[in-house]
Amino acid sequence: MKIIPLALALALSAAQAQAQTPAATTRPDILRVPDDAPPQHAPALGPYAVTVETDASLPTHTIYRPTDLAAVKGKLPIVAWGNGACANSSARFIPFLTKIASHGFLVVAIGPKDAPPLASSAPPGQGAPIAAPKTTAHQLIDAIDWADAQNAKAGPYKGRIDTQAVAVMGQSCGGLQAIEASSDPRVKTTVVWNSGVIVDQAGLPKLSNATKDSLKAYHAPVAYFIGGPVDVAYPNARDDFARITTVPVFMGNLNVGHGGTYRHVNGGWFGEVGEAWLAWRLKGDKAAGKMFAGPKCGLCVAPEWKIEKKNMD
Repeated sequence: MKIIPLALALALSAAQAQAQTPAATTRPDILRVPDDAPPQHAPALGPYAVTVETDASLPTHTIYRPTDLAAVKGKLPIVAWGNGACANSSARFIPFLTKIASHGFLVVAIGPKDAPPLASSAPPGQGAPIAAPKTTAHQLIDAIDWADAQNAKAGPYKGRIDTQAVAVMGQSCGGLQAIEASSDPRVKTTVVWNSGVIVDQAGLPKLSNATKDSLKAYHAPVAYFIGGPVDVAYPNARDDFARITTVPVFMGNLNVGHGGTYRHVNGGWFGEVGEAWLAWRLKGDKAAGKMFAGPKCGLCVAPEWKIEKKNMD
């Protein structure tokens, strides 16, 4: 099997999106689902209804939050999210990010709520494909800064945000943005989805400032969730994993390809494990941690998953 370097694959995907006609409905090959992928899985939502909105004080982002903030038990951890292809829209990840927010997290995703999705993100037959505007890793820092400010000033969020519980995460190119933003001292965990720093970037488009040296700035637990050997990010993620030596690092591979399960009901398999990782690392939920910790962890014994971990139980 020929594995396409992640940067080249994303560049080709963007080029395809620009070249397609309005009638085009096919997905780029890099999003092909393996024939032997596990059956779709629909995890339950959390206890909170979710509001998705763009706040006037942060027009460049979309907020996913519990609708009734007063009903949330405890404070809201902050989850800053970067989109695949560095897109300026989180539309492709709505089921996944809604699942996270429904468990009492404040998700701040790059891209305004009404921004059009990438061509590969739009359901077949719904509108003309377009290319996404460029976004940057600093927008993840903007998301954290905004949440910090909202917690401190008069308004619906005052005193309701846990500014000491911060995650940065993203898919594909957004995962590179998360790696780059991980050096921020406020970050308590990084989650990299279908991504990893490109092993050889020579001659390829520059997608972010993340390099293999960026991995040395990890100072908190890290998780990589990848789509198996057919995922174009697979070799890059495995190389990242091998280089990380100073922090706890978990890698879970599910044979679903580079497109993941973000658009499945409630984010599918990825929605379930993503929420559990965040609950463990940001809320101290030991029950959620059993999915990852110990030699017989939940994912360790799940037939759908292939697990590796270092510097952790």
